[in-house]
Amino acid sequence: MNKNEIKSLLLAEIDKNRDKIIAIGEEILKNPEMGYKEYKTSAIVEKELAKIGIKAETGLAVTGVKGRMHGKSSDISVAVMGELDAVTCATNPDADPTTGAAHACGHNAQIAAMLGAAMGLSVVKEYLDGDVCFFAVPAEEFVEMAFREGLARDGKISFLGGKQELIRIGAFDDIDMAMMVHAEGQTPGACAIVGGSSLGFVAKTVEFKGKAAHAGGAPHEGINALNAAMAALMCIHAQRETFRDEDKIRVHPIITNGGELVNIVPANVTMETYVRGANFKAITDASEKVDRAIKGSAYAIGAEAEIKNLKGYLPLLQNPEMSEIFAENAKTLIPEDKIFSGIDMVGSSDVGDLSHIIPTIQPTMGGFLGSAHSREFKISDPDLAYIQPAKLMALTVIDLLFDGARVAKKIKADFKPVLTKQEYINA
Repeated sequence: MNKNEIKSLLLAEIDKNRDKIIAIGEEILKNPEMGYKEYKTSAIVEKELAKIGIKAETGLAVTGVKGRMHGKSSDISVAVMGELDAVTCATNPDADPTTGAAHACGHNAQIAAMLGAAMGLSVVKEYLDGDVCFFAVPAEEFVEMAFREGLARDGKISFLGGKQELIRIGAFDDIDMAMMVHAEGQTPGACAIVGGSSLGFVAKTVEFKGKAAHAGGAPHEGINALNAAMAALMCIHAQRETFRDEDKIRVHPIITNGGELVNIVPANVTMETYVRGANFKAITDASEKVDRAIKGSAYAIGAEAEIKNLKGYLPLLQNPEMSEIFAENAKTLIPEDKIFSGIDMVGSSDVGDLSHIIPTIQPTMGGFLGSAHSREFKISDPDLAYIQPAKLMALTVIDLLFDGARVAKKIKADFKPVLTKQEYINA
């Protein structure tokens, strides 16, 4: 059977399972879970992989699920990934009323598309000269830092991001290259964007320490930690004109605790922020300015500030050969004038960390209304959101692993990692 016949067989199988794939995505949509808490979603992935004969490893980095489909040989392997976690967006119509979690970033579509690709590839695996790993990965959204630091203290994780932790524990050691499709917000129609980068970042938690006093009777005896935090916000804002446009610096702090009682001068106030940027020289420069603003503001009020810098995510380095293969396949399903290359994402993702170690791509695709992480975000077209990504990832796998996996082996041979796994862990 030639490659085009194999692709036709695969596409027919995905079409046959269309309603099932969409139903999986909708079930996950209605059961959003935050990072390292995605137990229900992990169970769905495990169950669906078992239906096509794949026994999955579970509990990887707390909730990760990894299933391997064997081809004619196992000399090389390609991972098709999907992210398990949601974000907190309590105003989104599909938010969990108890936790406020919502799939306002489209990760439910990622998991459904990954499983759809698995369904399609299951009927053509005998023609693949390599293995395919279907990998549901946890905790991509870098949020709830206090909870994750608690997991680290308990020895359950060492890195706060899911793919970061999976790299550390060796879950990617037997994978040669990886791919995933992400939602492109505010793009209700057919669209594919390949080859763009994303921002890296460092995360910070800050504790301002003042002195409690009766806010009405003796405020002069206190040191107001909230005033120190508010001054820090203003001083951070005052730095923004020093950020160069090309460095794409983004700083967006939040106060996570502003005091305990209204009649007590706040003695302990906490803040979280990211410092994002397109390169780490710029991130380091901006990070130092933010630290200076925080420390100076605390000093001005007479408070203290403890800053903890947490390892964030690296910028995304998309593999050009894999991106080209994906784009060529996209031309079979999407009008060519709706396929774009090199448009950078202004968000951040731990897929960037993985891309420094093995060849990796994360195209984005349409089928979504509203901005990501907003109450307006939702799927506009289930076929564009769930089915097209499944098809395009599966078609790309065929191109990589057909004919002795010649293309995949060349990509692996040509790839020069920016960091080895050990260098990454030690950085």
